[in-house]
Amino acid sequence: MAQYLPLLLMLVLATLFAGMSIIASKILGPKRPTLAKSAPYECGIVPEDEPAERFPVRFYLVAMIFIIFDIEIIFLYPWAVIFRQLGAFGLWEMLIFAVAVFVSFIYLIGNGALNWGPVKVLTPLVDPQRTTESTVRRVGSEGRAGADPDVRQGAA
Repeated sequence: MAQYLPLLLMLVLATLFAGMSIIASKILGPKRPTLAKSAPYECGIVPEDEPAERFPVRFYLVAMIFIIFDIEIIFLYPWAVIFRQLGAFGLWEMLIFAVAVFVSFIYLIGNGALNWGPVKVLTPLVDPQRTTESTVRRVGSEGRAGADPDVRQGAA
C-alpha cells in the first residue's frame, strides 16, 4: 500500500488544483455579461441562421453500411488464416455470411442509402389539368382521307 501513496497524493493534489482553479475563477473573475459574450462563438462570424436540423436517416444508413463491412472484414481475417482447417463447413459458413452481408447491402442501396443528390420531385403521370379534350385534337369525317369524296379523288 505504501508504494501507491505517492500516486494517491498526486491524484488528490490534481483534484484540489482543478477544483480551486474553478472556484477562484468564479470568485475573482470579472462579471460583465453582454449579449455578444453569451452568444455562441462561430469563428468570429456572427451567426445568421438557426442551427441546422437533425441529421437525416441517410447518415445512419451509411454508418450501418460501414459497420456491416467492418464486421465482415473482422470475420474474414480469422477465417482466411484457418480456412484449410475448417474445410467445407467453414467455406459454406463464410458463403452464407457473405450472402447475408451482400443482401443487406443491396437492401440499403435499394432504399437510397447512397443517394446524396438533391431530392427528386416526382411528377405525376396524369396531370389533373389535362383532359382528352385539351390534348387530343378531334378530327371529324371531313378531315379523314377515306371519308371526304374530294380527298378520295385526289388520292386516286
